[in-house]
Amino acid sequence: MDKKNLTIGVLLLAAAFGIMFFGPRSPQTQAVPAANPAATQTTAAGPKPATILSGTPVTPTLSAVTTNDSGADDPVLENSFVRVHFTANGGAVRDIAFVARESGRIKYWAVGQPEQPFVFNDLHADPMLAMTGFPGLDRSTRYTLVSSTKTQVVFRAVLDGRLEVTRTYSLSPNSGAGTDPYVVQHVTNFRNLTAETVALPRIEMSLGTAAPKSATDDGLLLTTGYFNGEDSTFTPRSELQASGGFLGFGAHDVRPSIDFKGTVAWGVVSNQFFASILTPAEPAAGITTRRVKLYGDQSDSAPNAYGISAAAQFDVKPLAPNGTAQLTSDLYVGPKEYSRLSNVEVFKANQDEVMQFSRFFIFRWCSQILTTLMSFIHGHLPQTTWGWGLAIILTTLSLKIVFLWPTFAAARSMKRMQKLQPEMTALREKHKDNPRKMQEGMMALYKEHKVNPLGGCIPMLLPMPFFMGFFSMLQSTAELRFAPFLWAPDLSAPDTIAHLGGIPINILPLLMGATMVWQMRLVPTPATADNMQVKMMKFMPYIFTFFCYNFSCALALYSTVNGLFTIAQQMVVNRMKDDGDPSTHPVATGKPVKNVTPRKK
Repeated sequence: MDKKNLTIGVLLLAAAFGIMFFGPRSPQTQAVPAANPAATQTTAAGPKPATILSGTPVTPTLSAVTTNDSGADDPVLENSFVRVHFTANGGAVRDIAFVARESGRIKYWAVGQPEQPFVFNDLHADPMLAMTGFPGLDRSTRYTLVSSTKTQVVFRAVLDGRLEVTRTYSLSPNSGAGTDPYVVQHVTNFRNLTAETVALPRIEMSLGTAAPKSATDDGLLLTTGYFNGEDSTFTPRSELQASGGFLGFGAHDVRPSIDFKGTVAWGVVSNQFFASILTPAEPAAGITTRRVKLYGDQSDSAPNAYGISAAAQFDVKPLAPNGTAQLTSDLYVGPKEYSRLSNVEVFKANQDEVMQFSRFFIFRWCSQILTTLMSFIHGHLPQTTWGWGLAIILTTLSLKIVFLWPTFAAARSMKRMQKLQPEMTALREKHKDNPRKMQEGMMALYKEHKVNPLGGCIPMLLPMPFFMGFFSMLQSTAELRFAPFLWAPDLSAPDTIAHLGGIPINILPLLMGATMVWQMRLVPTPATADNMQVKMMKFMPYIFTFFCYNFSCALALYSTVNGLFTIAQQMVVNRMKDDGDPSTHPVATGKPVKNVTPRKK
């Protein structure tokens, strides 16, 4: 039975790491036609087809990056959270800087620049909400600035004297019911200036470009995604890179783009901590993901050479003579904060899936609990530099207290298993030629002494979903970005203090491994464990430390605190007296065991 326990535990651990590194891949989707299906409609007066304006979208083989599309008359909208820079080139949002402050300093600052805010879409293929692939109305068109106030910006352009386009942007206030300060409200109005029906091609609106956050960022967490009303799908940048597949299966060359045709309730492009989410008033007709070469002088094999962009596609019905049409949407550009994105009063249902917690329900549920509990605890702590580190410690201790009773019960069961060793040895000797009777005798022995044969696995399995939930949560929790604790400057990164021969020296993972080794020595060895099993179990802490060595400081802090609490807990268990001590019961032979231990004088 204990061999089964060990096998189950090892397999579950391996499965957990497999889920961690090889999560579900997004399916390849079918291509979207560039033409607007509505353009095939005829006029109400007869079969004469509507005139289709020039400007059929053209999908480029590779999007080009641009930064210098600003102008002297380009307006800015600002509140206490964001500074929105607009550009007349395309009449769209050039970029958004996160200017929110916490404890007197910029809350989300740029890498290596604590006094400068992080800027989303700084390097980009297109301005956000620019109408890509629509010659005469795309980023190459200089729109006229109609008006600019503290709360609203209006652009206007006319295409060939036949189509007027007016683009209005409003920034949400710092606070208010049903609003979020990171949301830009957008309305694009189309007006037919002719006396005939005009059909528009399918319109693409850019969601922006996500770039690696630093020169050492491998870009694995750059993604796009969408929600179709039932389920969300995410496409990592790696899906567009050339891949050899697994043993040749699923191999593919570089993909310039991946298209999806279907209902899009919202679409997103994001890096590890920040996201641009477009939520149209009416669902979009599809979404396109593209690679973006960020630096022309870099090798294609460089991990930070490419970013990722997305564009939502909309179908507009043909415009009657002097008729109008409108596209309305909300653009959220801000941090991945679960407490914010899960607010259904502001955002549509399932928009918190942008956090990309695990697809597995139990791990996702644990992530949601952990981030909610951690944020709650942090909100009730004094505003200190180490606030988030203390919140992680208190969150860990809260979980340990919740699981205190079942863990004590499991530890007590393991202790009883250790004391049953003489009787189990006697049973093996008595029924060594009859495995069936030996198994029946073992089960009867477990039942008589109230011993759970699976008790040895429970202490390891109970925290596993929360460990996986914590790992999943830390991949996108913006609050931990650059949050210091002790010697670590960033809880979302390894706590490297130096390098030795090119190898980083990370302190907390080593402390975590030490607590696991100590904990392993305190736990009683299962009675039926053979020498190989014992060696494997003793080696597990070193394997675990190796896998977790380069994980974030926050994860190592959680595991270290968890291990220290478990050590103290096990020491208490080892000192506890067990009223159900198996040594006071009959052995398998039926003869009572006489206690011949002399009393201490």
